[in-house]
Amino acid sequence: MYTQKSFVLKPADADKKWYLVDATDKVVGRLATEIADVLRGKRSPKYTPNTDSGDFVVVINADKVKFTGNKWNDKIYYRHSGFMGGMKERTAKEQLERKPEAILMGAVKGMLPHNSLGRKQLTKLRVFAGAEHGHEAQKPVALEL
Repeated sequence: MYTQKSFVLKPADADKKWYLVDATDKVVGRLATEIADVLRGKRSPKYTPNTDSGDFVVVINADKVKFTGNKWNDKIYYRHSGFMGGMKERTAKEQLERKPEAILMGAVKGMLPHNSLGRKQLTKLRVFAGAEHGHEAQKPVALEL
């Protein structure tokens, strides 16, 4: 009787590519799901859920993303200083003015696994507010989402 073995990708065998994503006029949630799939490696036929087999993603123009509906005023981002009563909040519009990269980083972080593997996969995401990025040496390939 012949049994076929399951394929399990080892982290050393994963060939990592670099992709460049332009976030101009893209909806945050829909863009974040596509980026999370690339970071996890789900677009690869060698995908293994418990292995970091995803690719690197560089996002430019993060300050030009869009929200649907009235989320610019209704969506609130919370942070805490660590002290008693230290809860701070910002609307999405205020967050875009102060830290536009944090909008997309937070959205992608919520779509990755909430464990050490997800934290490692999040380190492969680089978000820049403007059109300039410092990863020309890696020769990122433009990815249309």
